[in-house]
Amino acid sequence: MLGAATIAALFASTASAQTASDWTAATAAWRAAADSAAATWQSSRDQSERDRDAAERARDAAQRERDNAQRDRDREASYYDAGQGDLDSARWDRAVQRFDQVIALKGAKVDAAMYWKAYAQNKLGQRPEALATLGSLTKDYPKSRYLNDAKALEVEVRSRSGGVDPAQESDEDLKLIAIQALQNSDAEQAVPMLQKVLQGTGSPRLKARALFVLAQSNSQKARDVLVSVAKGGSNPDLQMNAIKYLGVHGGKENRAALAEIYGSTSDVDVKKRILSSFMVAGDKERVLSAAQSEQNPELRAEAVRQLGVMGANDELWSLYQKDSSVDVKKQIIRAMFTGGNASRLIELAKAEQNPELRLLAVRNLGIMGSKQTADALVEIYGTSKDAEVRKAVINSLFVQNNAEALVALARKESDPSMKKEMVSKLSVMHSKAATDYLMEILNGK
Repeated sequence: MLGAATIAALFASTASAQTASDWTAATAAWRAAADSAAATWQSSRDQSERDRDAAERARDAAQRERDNAQRDRDREASYYDAGQGDLDSARWDRAVQRFDQVIALKGAKVDAAMYWKAYAQNKLGQRPEALATLGSLTKDYPKSRYLNDAKALEVEVRSRSGGVDPAQESDEDLKLIAIQALQNSDAEQAVPMLQKVLQGTGSPRLKARALFVLAQSNSQKARDVLVSVAKGGSNPDLQMNAIKYLGVHGGKENRAALAEIYGSTSDVDVKKRILSSFMVAGDKERVLSAAQSEQNPELRAEAVRQLGVMGANDELWSLYQKDSSVDVKKQIIRAMFTGGNASRLIELAKAEQNPELRLLAVRNLGIMGSKQTADALVEIYGTSKDAEVRKAVINSLFVQNNAEALVALARKESDPSMKKEMVSKLSVMHSKAATDYLMEILNGK
């Protein structure tokens, strides 16, 4: 754009022009100024586009990094859970291999994997190897919450001769039976014995059973132990189970204990488990509070997801209207799908002004697959002028396997590209309606 001073100078030169040559010079000055302004504007526009492209690349890179990190976490959890299953089935060799896979990923569960690897090595009679693994755990993870368990296991390893003791293997099965029997015993006698199991070197299955029996007890002493474990008074595996049991059994005191733990910990995984326990306990108020005020995006998304599981449709709609974050709104749309809230999704698919959110609503309607959503999709196709929305509707009807609706739309469609899109979908649908329509096309009808 031309500046005010430049324009004033150009007008002055034009007004003072006396001869043809003056006019030519003035005109040339105007043209040069205009060309310069156009070049400046184009340069500014190009720079803006480069900035947008750079920002988009940065967002894509950040998303890829998050996706890669999530894949690593998923792999770690898969290997770890498989290792736990191998321990429960006494497949010690396979357990060692699984925990080695966890250790190689160098994620959040390395210390846990090292402990259980040493446990499996001990079961195999590999005494020196078990001690070496425990030594690495103690050295490399001096703040690990598995250190107490590791110390107890080290004492056990050193006390054994190195071979596998069949009596000890059968002893674990007897302990499982005994623990189950304690469920109906006097709490004053049972709770200390169960605590001893939790603090010992038993298998994951043995400790989990002891914790389960504690959770079934109505005694205050048993509840105190359960809450202590949930607060982190044992290893993380048991903590997660204790948090789950507090949610399962609900009650005002248990929910308050969960809220206290949520407020005092910075562990994202623990907080996620607590949000899940709030959902199980029906504590909609606390889940909504997290969805509204949680600063961690991952936890906020989890809270929104749990609201969907709870069917908190009114709360989700209110949250959607108040929140300005597109990412949060995406989570809410997915939660509406989880909660089966077709009416609100239809409303968003018809009226949402943000194209990205509108498309997401349309896609989720396709996954829901009811007559209500199918009718709404057909209506949206008929009223929308947006090509991307119409393509999303076609794909959603395809996902619903609704060949009848696609054929009806294709018969009316005058846009060749849209019609081709529909015929392409119909060509891979195993439906009489689709086949009949394709035969019509071949016959030139």
